[in-house]
Parts: sequence; structure tokens; C-alpha cells
Amino acid sequence: MTGMQDFFGRAQAAPERVVVFMADQGRSYTAGALAQMAQQMAQWLAAQGLQTGERFAVLLENRVEILALVLAARQAGLYAAVLSTHLTADEVAYIVGDSGARLVVASDKTLSQLQGIGLPCWTVDEARPQAPSLHAALAALQGPPVDFADRPLGRDLLYSSGTTGRPKGVLKALWPAELRGQADPEAVSTARLLGMGEDTVYLSPAPLYHAAPLRYTLRALELGGRAVIMERFDAENALALIERYRVTHSQWVPTMFGRLLKLPAQVRQRHDLSSHHMAIHAAAPCPVDVKRAMLDWWGDILMEYYAGSEGCGTTMIDSTEWRLRPGSVGRPTTGRLHIVDDEGRELPAGEIGQVYFSGGGQFTYLNDPEKTRQAINDRGWVTYGDIGHVDAEGYLFLSDRRADLILSGGVNLYPQEIENALARHPGVQEVAVVGVPHPDFGEVPLAAVVLRPGQEATPETARAIAARAAEVLARLKLPQRMVFVDALPRLETGKLLRRQLKERFREQPQAGFALRDS
Repeated sequence: MTGMQDFFGRAQAAPERVVVFMADQGRSYTAGALAQMAQQMAQWLAAQGLQTGERFAVLLENRVEILALVLAARQAGLYAAVLSTHLTADEVAYIVGDSGARLVVASDKTLSQLQGIGLPCWTVDEARPQAPSLHAALAALQGPPVDFADRPLGRDLLYSSGTTGRPKGVLKALWPAELRGQADPEAVSTARLLGMGEDTVYLSPAPLYHAAPLRYTLRALELGGRAVIMERFDAENALALIERYRVTHSQWVPTMFGRLLKLPAQVRQRHDLSSHHMAIHAAAPCPVDVKRAMLDWWGDILMEYYAGSEGCGTTMIDSTEWRLRPGSVGRPTTGRLHIVDDEGRELPAGEIGQVYFSGGGQFTYLNDPEKTRQAINDRGWVTYGDIGHVDAEGYLFLSDRRADLILSGGVNLYPQEIENALARHPGVQEVAVVGVPHPDFGEVPLAAVVLRPGQEATPETARAIAARAAEVLARLKLPQRMVFVDALPRLETGKLLRRQLKERFREQPQAGFALRDS
């Protein structure tokens, strides 16, 4: 029992309270309007035949309908698979199929990514030949409403890619029906840890298809607060919004901090940020000098956390703690930490190993029992796949996040997926992708390619390989540079020594041919 009303209960009590500001569109929404939209969507989903635990997909830019659809899923006991708008049509088709979605909700901007998807598609804009209007369908709803009282509460279904090259859905159990009408436990935990409540004004500058922006925005609403949502990130505009809406809480990735710090001094000092008392950040390691510069500017209001879509454990560290332990991502707030060696033995403080949590949330990777098994050791401890150590006081320091993972501007890029796309070109014999340092994005992908005999190592060849990959790969995943090598480093068993490549090109981030603007 949480003892706190959910969003719908709060909306019924204060329907005229403005709770969402779509900053770039200049539009605002009351709690009553958002709750009504979500409840109509829940009824519409039921009218489409969706039963408890079934799924639908959402492919939208930052719009209020994303929030309404996820709230509708909660009401109707469904899963809302929220997809990145940067995916190609091939990638969208794979996720929609893998998720088992019964239908897709899109917009004018994203309908082109649904070509040949083979499922009913609806648009939140005006009706198109390939997609009827969702809002028109909501207005035309007839018949007695479905009673959802006995259904469990639905939630999001977000996709977290892996080194196997294809995204995997992180499936968590539906909330029990007994929680209907109450704030969910994750929102209650957020209120306790981050001081969010009815006075909160939460700025979300990132895409809502990412786990943290979506979930924290909904938690702010669940707790009676308000959300200010940017359609796209702009550093100066973000500062202006903090001043205009008297923002109290916000969430960022380190790339955003870097862009804020690049603003001219007069621009940085122009805005009143006195209302802003907590800036949450995660998604990628924050360079120590960048974080120090932000603390010098904003004061000790930064709260960093380490977690994942899987929700198997969380650590947090506030600014005061971080100043004493630069580079740490904190101590556990959910679950208990364990550092484990390759043989499964727990390691003492100071020794580096794989990071596990016990006592945290449970999940499975949808349609991938093998990957689920790999994430859970014999003791039932769960890992995000990251490497690190704890100090004598239990503070976690990450050595490498998912050793092969590339963290670019707060977005996870997976080498195997990029390598599979590059290998489609007939001139490629072998390819390996690694992350190299970048002053703005933290890391960007670099491809090391072994060409087939007769192929010329020229800029034209590099661009042709990248162009072929771009047919199936989102632009942000494409390598920024390509290096042609005679051979890739491997063990006698054939295993790729990716770390050798990382170390080599970390010192030569400008090696090879440029494929796109940085």
C-alpha cells in the first residue's frame, strides 16, 4: 500500500490544474484534459480487442500523446512499447514484430517508418490514406465503457539493445490490481529519494522514448507535480525554460552539460536559475572536469544515478558525496551491490569485476530466455553487464560500461548491430566497431574494416560501405570514421580482442576517413 493517490485520482480532485507544458509548441494541458485523453485511449484500446498483458507500439516525437498512451496502458492493463523515432523502417518492423504489438500509434513525422509493417496503424494527426486519425476515433467511441477494475495495472515496454545486435524488450511484471488508484511504488520511491511532490516542476529536455525521461516525467505527474517538456534540446532555451517555469527538478545527460558549458558567459548568466534545486543526470559517465564545471556554475544540486531499463538495482550520489569521491556513481538505493570475478566469486572492496545487484527488481528479456539467463548468476544476482569496483565505504566506480558498449551523447550504441550493418557491403571481409573519445558526445563509433582482396582502401570505398549500412541503420548509429586495417586482433580461438582496438584508437580518434560531420 502506498497511501498516495495516482495521477487519475489527483486529476479528478483538481482537473483544472495545468500539469504539462509542451514548451516548443507553446501548449499546456490540464490534469483533467490529460486524464480524459488517457481514459478515452484506454477504452479505445479495449475496443480494438486488446486484452490484459497485450502490447501496442508508440512511435511519436515528444508529444503529450506519448504520456496519454502510457497512462492508458496503465489503466487498461497493457504494455506500451515506446520506440525511438530515429529507428529505420527495418528496425521499427523488427521491434514491433518482436514485441507482439497488436497496433501502432504514429504521427505525420513517423508514418514513413511504418512502411510494410503489416499491422493496423493510427495517427495522432489528421487521417492519412495509410492511417486513420486516433483523435477522431476517440471522439466516435460508443457503447458502455469497459470496467478495468479487476485488471492489473499496465506499464511501458522499453527496448534495450545487446551485443547480439538486435534490441531486446525489457519485460517487467504488471502492477497488481490492488494498486489501482494509488501511486505506483516507483513514484513513491522517487518522492522519497529526490524530494519530488506537488510543488515539483520537472524539466525533461530529452526524448520521451528513453526510459528515464518517460518514467520520471510520469512520476512527477503521479506525485502531483508539473512537467515541462522540450521537443528538442537547445542549451540556451533550456536555461530560459528553467527561469520561465520556475523549474525545480530536471534530468540531463553529460552531452547536454557540455553544450550548456559552451554557451557564452553572458548567456549563461542571463537567466535566473534560483528555483532549480536538483539536476538529475545519468545514462553515461560524466567526465570529472565537466561535472566540476557544472557544480561550480549551478552549485551542489547535481544528483547522479546508475541504473538501467531492467530496473534490477540503482545507485545514487549527491554533489557533496561526489566532491569527496570524484567519478563515483554512488551507493545503492535499490538492491545490494556485489562485485564478482569471472569465476563467480564475490570480490572485496577495491577489486575490479562485474557489477551485480541482489534484492532489486525482477525482469525478463522478451523472447530471449538465454540473454535473461546470462544476466542472472547462480545466486540470483542480476547484472547490467558493467565492470567496476566499490571502495571501502561501498561507493561504486565504473571501469567500463558493458565493455563493448559505446555511450554516445547518452545513447547506447551496440557494436555488433553496427558491424552487422557494415558487413552487408560485398567489399567487407571483417569489421569491428569501437568507441573513441569525442569532446561533445563522450564517445562516437569508429569502424575498423578488413577489405576483401581487390578492394581499394579509399574514402570513396569507406563512404560506400557506410551508405549501404545506412539502409538498415539509424544515422546516429553510423560510425563517424572508418579505418582500413590488414587484420583484426584475435585470439587463437578466433575471439576478437576488441579491447586492443579500443586502446589503439583511443589514442588515435581521428584515424582513418571521416564519414559524417561530428
